[in-house]
Amino acid sequence: MLVGRRALLSLSMLLSVPRLWDAGASEFENLEYHGGRLYWSRGSAVAAVGRNGVKADKHEGDGATPAGTFPLVSVYYRPDKVAEPGSHLPVTPLAPNYGWVDAPADASYNRLVFLPYPASAEEMWRPDDLYDVLVVIGYNLDPVIPGAGSAIFLHVASQDLTPTAGCVAIEKGILLKLLPLLGPGSKITIKE
Repeated sequence: MLVGRRALLSLSMLLSVPRLWDAGASEFENLEYHGGRLYWSRGSAVAAVGRNGVKADKHEGDGATPAGTFPLVSVYYRPDKVAEPGSHLPVTPLAPNYGWVDAPADASYNRLVFLPYPASAEEMWRPDDLYDVLVVIGYNLDPVIPGAGSAIFLHVASQDLTPTAGCVAIEKGILLKLLPLLGPGSKITIKE
């Protein structure tokens, strides 16, 4: 399949980002989730997590958000719904053919792919607003462990803060204001 230059650049940025999160202390914000809120040095917001809460032993499809400290890797956004957000993390527009593999046996498990794809992959171009803008949380990315969970993002919450399938979600306006505070070395700590 022919892939556009921008899409290849986006994919290569995602795959090369682990070098960024190996950096020492960050001049950018770190985030912490606990007790139904996401905190950073300049504020906090009500947040939703997985329908089965936060778990240290996360597995694919369990509806839980992984506990631990993880790098914040990159930003994706819907260019038809949101202006390009400012951030010190790599920022990439989503395209209708982007997916995220959730099939543990596939070689591209927990990776961005182009749809149609032969294995199960979550559509990133959603009909709702949840992925209008999102931050990839560096859970199970380096190395990828099949079955340990995939597609863990900080994304837009539903209006009623419905629990997620395993992500962390906050109000869209707050997420957009938070993005410029994030950059190389930013991490999220998710507590049970």
